Amino acid sequence: MNVSGSWQRAARGAMLLGADGALSTTIFTEMSALAAATGSINLGQGFPDEDGPDEVLDSARQAISDGINQYPPGRGMPVLREAIAAHQERFYGLRYDPDREVLVTAGATEALAATILALTQSGDEVLTFEPFYDSYGAIAALGGATHTTVALRWPDFQPDADELRAAVTDRTRLILINNPHNPTGAQFDAETLALIVELAQQHGALIVTDEVYEHLAFDRPHIPVATLPGAAERTITISSGGKTFSATGWKIGWITAAAELIDAILAVKQFLTFVNGAPFQPAIAVGLGLPDAFFATAAATLRDKRDLLMAGLREAGFAVARPSAGYFVIADAAPLGYADAAEFCRLLPGLIGVVGIPVSAFVLEEHRSEYSSLVRFAYCKRATVLDDAVDRLSRLRSP
Repeated sequence: MNVSGSWQRAARGAMLLGADGALSTTIFTEMSALAAATGSINLGQGFPDEDGPDEVLDSARQAISDGINQYPPGRGMPVLREAIAAHQERFYGLRYDPDREVLVTAGATEALAATILALTQSGDEVLTFEPFYDSYGAIAALGGATHTTVALRWPDFQPDADELRAAVTDRTRLILINNPHNPTGAQFDAETLALIVELAQQHGALIVTDEVYEHLAFDRPHIPVATLPGAAERTITISSGGKTFSATGWKIGWITAAAELIDAILAVKQFLTFVNGAPFQPAIAVGLGLPDAFFATAAATLRDKRDLLMAGLREAGFAVARPSAGYFVIADAAPLGYADAAEFCRLLPGLIGVVGIPVSAFVLEEHRSEYSSLVRFAYCKRATVLDDAVDRLSRLRSP
């Protein structure tokens, strides 16, 4: 696998972090502020309103009491790196050396930033699936790479195989997959994942997988790309503990990949946060070792919340796409007479006291018309909050 020049690209990427780019306030910041100002139920930003398992929380408290409050090692605490490696083997049969092939990061977002900045240079293409988590495009632009996309279309949000083949070229350096997918809640099927591996091999691309919702799949098991034939050596797998353990504020993420890729990514990561979250690292290690029943219950509980919000949205008059994983559901406001979801989302707090996010915020400007009436709502909230939201949504029904 050719990763020559990674160290030079890493240093260049690190210097770019201080540049004054065309960055602006995100839609999440805007809508969360609107929720606070209006006293609305915030179904826009994807954070839980309940704490995670006691074992994990107690471990963090104990770590603080035990004085684990200073800089951890640059690659992450051994206890967490070993837990990540054990987790990958336990759930997926993937074996990684915790000392050379695992890197702890400040959440999945830093993992993505360090990876893209380390492994691309100006003129390289970073291919994502659209709609995409907004940081993907921002990080690619920050590093000077060209962001290309393949559309995921309502209502199943699966890529067209011919469009995918056409989009991957010899200029494609990274194929970035978010699976399970935010914002749509879709899971790519095995055929699509196999095609991605085939195209990466054909064109010499690397595969970056954002798998933060890996344990929150409802309808079928999660398939890590790295488990597919020929994929492991060219795949950088990213995940975090925030979603699984309802601790999004801790920002403990990780990367598993071949040692030479980890080394290149670390060269950039050390100039981002350097290190982070000392007392939270052993706590997430405890979480990764919890019994299977915890992971099954977490997914089942979230599935029930999904069903509750989906039913309320349909009753309110939305068309709704069924997510098979994650925190979010996509609803179409067009049946309610709203063709512009961005305008609708800005009106919604004043109308009924609920906040959502327009899906157009997750697509390139030139493609927004295809997603113009779609809204993302989060169901990772307490059932009582969702009940209240459903009641408020019912006010949108035509008399």
